[in-house]
Order: sequence, then structure tokens, then C-alpha cells
Amino acid sequence: MKLLFLIADGMGDWPLDALGGKTPLETAATPNLDSMAKDALVGRCRTVPEGMAPGSDVANMALLGFDPAKHHTGRGPIEAAAQGLKLHADDLVWRCNLVTVTGLGLNGKMRDYSAGHITSEAAAPLVRKLQEQLGDETFTFHPGVQYRHLLVQKGGALEDEARLHVNPPHDITDKPIKPDLMAFSRSARLWDLLHSSAEILTAKGNKTKANSIWPWGQGKPLNLPNFKKTFGPKGAVISAVDLVRGLGRAAGMEVIEVPGATGLLDTNYQGKVDAALKFLEKGDFVFVHLEGPDECGHAGNAADKTEAIARFDARIVAPLRQALGDEAAWLVTCDHYTPIKERTHTPDPVPFLFRAPGVKGSGLPAFSEALAGETGLVLEQGHGLLPWCLEQMGK
Repeated sequence: MKLLFLIADGMGDWPLDALGGKTPLETAATPNLDSMAKDALVGRCRTVPEGMAPGSDVANMALLGFDPAKHHTGRGPIEAAAQGLKLHADDLVWRCNLVTVTGLGLNGKMRDYSAGHITSEAAAPLVRKLQEQLGDETFTFHPGVQYRHLLVQKGGALEDEARLHVNPPHDITDKPIKPDLMAFSRSARLWDLLHSSAEILTAKGNKTKANSIWPWGQGKPLNLPNFKKTFGPKGAVISAVDLVRGLGRAAGMEVIEVPGATGLLDTNYQGKVDAALKFLEKGDFVFVHLEGPDECGHAGNAADKTEAIARFDARIVAPLRQALGDEAAWLVTCDHYTPIKERTHTPDPVPFLFRAPGVKGSGLPAFSEALAGETGLVLEQGHGLLPWCLEQMGK
């Protein structure tokens, strides 16, 4: 039996006055999810272990069945795995955003964690210029996707920088950056790199909104057990973001690139559907990840987030369901909440639905955060959700 694992990143939310006391999920047109909920087991799952930050890296690692408390080393190493970077065991890998700040003084604020959602085409020459002018035997810049890039510090896992805490830029939108500047200042090398990069990015010729780099999420190289050997199914991941592709590649899964997959509201939905169906002709398990709801949550835009969820239902769930119907098993959830009020991730247990032939459902009239909380079904360990579903399927 095929298993489709569909992730609407950051879909979970809190009730909003602007939506009449409803969440974006409750407001969005989701006839397919609501119909599936009637025959599905519906509950909640705690994807973020206690004491860990509620990042997509931690949560998606858990959803793929791997315990973040055991395997997670940082956000940067996961994205390095996506790029297939050759690393040494003592290298330190930083996620390196291109961002917009009001300035790098102590009164500065984080204006935009994505530099205006800079395109990959606009970002790549900037990162190459940083490498040409600042790259050396210690630091190397590696271009990634859109605003998401990497900075590798050779031998850094053994240095003091490995223990620095820098806030993810999406956690501090419109907030002061002083605490993070104080962290950077504890490393003369990072301090110089940060300011030298700003000089390059603010020089004439850069027509983008990127005026600074933001290294964060550092860690040593990632190692994960092989997915097929651990769980049985031959699996693939489909996503526009490097961190999900990195998790898949580190676990020996097939990583499917979809042209036009942007991670935004305008992503190539049909391309993801087609790629999933083609893989399932030979494979058993596909992890389809949609970034749009999360990006809208970070932007604080309730209308766009509601639309992103509606498109997930209409353009991902509906065509896959039409193609595979009752012959497949379905697991649908989000990795974490990205509440409009907070504009960043929170560790709330996420709602999920699991539907498979022979599995008695919860009989709910719809799929929502509140209704999922009423069933009493709670999985306290996120990395146990996938094995639990496979057990329900008899695998």
C-alpha cells in the first residue's frame, strides 16, 4: 500500500479576531481535508521535543521518523546535506540568510528575514561576490535557494563559535538585533565577516533589498540512518526548501526537484503532484512538503495564509486523492504552528489526520486544530508518528 505524507508547513494557528474567532485552517475552503477527516484517525502530535526550538528543521526531522534530540546538529548542516557539500567532521556549517536590517548598530532592527523574498537568480551573484572577496581558508560561502545560503567554517565545530546563540532572523522580524550583535561580537572573525559583508552588499550595483548576511543555526555535519533500512518503504521527498531535501538526502531517500517550486504562494502545485504520482509508480512512500502557509504566517498575513491552505487542499490533496483514492494511505499534518499573531514558530502540538483502508476513523465533520484536540488522541513524541502510522497499516 502506498503512503502519502502531505505537509502544509506552518499551517497550524490560533483563532483570530480578523477571521471571526477562527483560525486560517478553519476559515479556508478545505473540502478534501474535511471529507477525509470523517474516515480518518484525527489527533495531535508534539513534533518539537521539550527544550528544543520549534524550527522546521527539528519538526520535519521528527515527522520523517528520526528523533531530533538524538540526531539534530543544526539547521545549516541539514541544508548542506541538500547541496551535497563535502564536509569534514569538525566543520561548522551556518545557515546564512540574506536579510534586510535597518543597520548593524545597537539600535538596529531586523526588517526582513528574506531580503524581500529575493530570488535565487538575484541572490547567487551576491553570494559569489561575498565568496570572491571574503572567502578564505576559514570561511566559504555557498549559494542556495532564494534567501537561504550557507557559510562553512573549517574546523569551527571545535571553536567557540559553535556555542554562540544567534536568533533565527524570522523570529525577530521588526525586533531589535542588539542581543544577536552582542553574540556576534564574541567572535572577532564573525564580527568582521558580518560588517565586511554589509559593506559589499550596500555598495552601488546591488539593486536587491539584501544589505546584510545573517549566520545562524550552526552545527557539525548531519548523519541520519537510512530511511528504507529503518522503516521499510522506498521513499522520496518533494519540497522547494533545502532543509527538507537535506533531510531526505541524509536519510538516503530520493530527492525530487520540481521546476517552478518556489516555497511561496505561487509554487508549482501541479509539478509536485505529477512528481509524487510518477515516483509512486515504483516507490512506496512520498513526503510532499508545501512551504506557503509558513511564509504567510511569518508575513503576518491572515488572508494569504488562508489562501495558501485552500490551495494546498485544492491543488495538492484533491488531485492526489482523485488519482489514488481509497487504495492509498494518507497522513496529513503540519510541522509546527506559525501563528499570525506571533509571526514565528511555536511548539503547539499539531493536528494530523491518518486515513487508510481498514482503519476506523474518528468521525469528525471537518479537519481543524480544535477538532483534532477533541479526539483525545495525542502522540507525545513526533518521531513516533510515522512508525505509528506504518503499524496501523500492518507494516
